[in-house]
Amino acid sequence: MYEESTKMANKAVELLKDKKAKDIRLLDIHEISTLSDYFIITTGTSTTQVQAMADELEEKMQREGHKLYHKEGFRGGRWILMDFNNVVIHLFHSDEREFYNLERIWVDAKDIPVHNEE
Repeated sequence: MYEESTKMANKAVELLKDKKAKDIRLLDIHEISTLSDYFIITTGTSTTQVQAMADELEEKMQREGHKLYHKEGFRGGRWILMDFNNVVIHLFHSDEREFYNLERIWVDAKDIPVHNEE
């Protein structure tokens, strides 16, 4: 199951890179939480980009057979949460990401290196 979660998380990271997501963080939380195996946290430069990332993820992840269990925040486009069960994705507008600072909350998570293109 964890191996499948890893493949799913890596696929999501690649899709986010294709949509020009900024500062992608992949956090392995499976040893410290029962919520999920991975959190992905990333930033878009506008609400339109954040929504486009969510649309792309939803379409392509489901095409790969990954069920989206819950999505919230799409209408506002400032913080969209997408729950694929074993992978939870947080898509932030830059102001909200700085304010909520999820990386600080999950400081004990294993931070998996992601090559971010700038």
